[in-house]
Amino acid sequence: MGDLLSPESDTSEKVSQSAGEEHVTSVMRSSYKRGLVTGICIALGITVIVSTALLILHRFGIVGATPDSKASLIKSIVSKYYYEDVSYEDMQVGMYRGIVESTGDPYSTYYTAEEFKKAKQDLLGNYAGIGALLGQDKKTGVVTVSEVYDDSPAQKAGIIAGDEIISADGMKAASMELSDFVQKLRGEVGTDVVLVIGRDGQEKEYTVTRDIVTTPSVAHTMLEGGIGYVAISDFSSGTADEFNEAIEDLNKQGMKAVIFDLRTNPGGLVDSVTEILDTILPRGVTVYLLDKDGKRKDYSSDEKHRMEIPIAVLTSSQTASAAEIFAGAIRDFEYGTLIGQKTYGKGIVQRTIPLTDGSAVKLTVERYYTPSGECIHGEGITPDIELEYDYSGDPKAEEYDYLADNQIAKAIEVLTKDNK
Repeated sequence: MGDLLSPESDTSEKVSQSAGEEHVTSVMRSSYKRGLVTGICIALGITVIVSTALLILHRFGIVGATPDSKASLIKSIVSKYYYEDVSYEDMQVGMYRGIVESTGDPYSTYYTAEEFKKAKQDLLGNYAGIGALLGQDKKTGVVTVSEVYDDSPAQKAGIIAGDEIISADGMKAASMELSDFVQKLRGEVGTDVVLVIGRDGQEKEYTVTRDIVTTPSVAHTMLEGGIGYVAISDFSSGTADEFNEAIEDLNKQGMKAVIFDLRTNPGGLVDSVTEILDTILPRGVTVYLLDKDGKRKDYSSDEKHRMEIPIAVLTSSQTASAAEIFAGAIRDFEYGTLIGQKTYGKGIVQRTIPLTDGSAVKLTVERYYTPSGECIHGEGITPDIELEYDYSGDPKAEEYDYLADNQIAKAIEVLTKDNK
């Protein structure tokens, strides 16, 4: 980059350029003054903004706030500015739920003391509710009635198997996890819940009065050809005893083969399903669990008890969790034929940790693996014979026509061949 005036230039050129330089310098001085004033104004403006922001931050206690003090601050802001009153207890519960929900796991949750009490009643099989077994479509979220228990509040109100539950007290069933929706159906004895039911393309309201319901988790009957039928609706604390009673009764009737129906079974307790598998399978690991540290826990069957008759297991997209442990073990032991639809795909295990105030935290703590080492979470189990459910009988008939159920009919066909 050269000088502004070259030594070789003549005087006139120097004068001319010197005059031009003087004009440029004048303009530059004027621009500099304006820029200086503007810069000072901007600096003062930024100072005011920063000072105001710092005053606001200090006023609300945000600067240097610890997580605990920030939580207290947010509570104060909500209490002062939210357009409706929010109780301190509701804020606390919301905060606890938020901590658990930070896992992003839909199966982990915080229970209030009342909610935990209801959850325990559910596992024990005794609760105040409507007395119906429900299922939910994995893709659409639609909730349907799979079974209505005899002399139950639901039966007395006129609800039948096959009905779609659209809402309960205005809460849309399809917008919730089934376990959460079921809790909404529970309540105090004698209280009402208004259900909107879809049937034959029409919607109608039914008022159901809650009552104590003792939920049977196992139902059984003897079908033609000495084929026993055992439907397991869930795996709760009393399921193994009910299962053993059902098998004992069927054996007395001369059972030659058996169908285990898990099509509407959402799961339950690992201890319950593995206790039942121990009475069915020969010696071996029926399922194993792994936590995040790689610690493994095995559940096994021994040689004391085992079934030595042909077995079929019915599955659907609603067969989940502990029910998939059952199906996976039967499959991997090559101990029966799976018939129906691909299962739900819940290959994780939750643990409920009670707190001293009666509340509890339920967390997903482990993945489970079938005997062959497969984790079916998010994948499900594909049956040996894939067959979509179809019922050709009268859905309004008092008794279910097992032979009109195409999946049961297929199981009878397979077991009859195996028994020859």
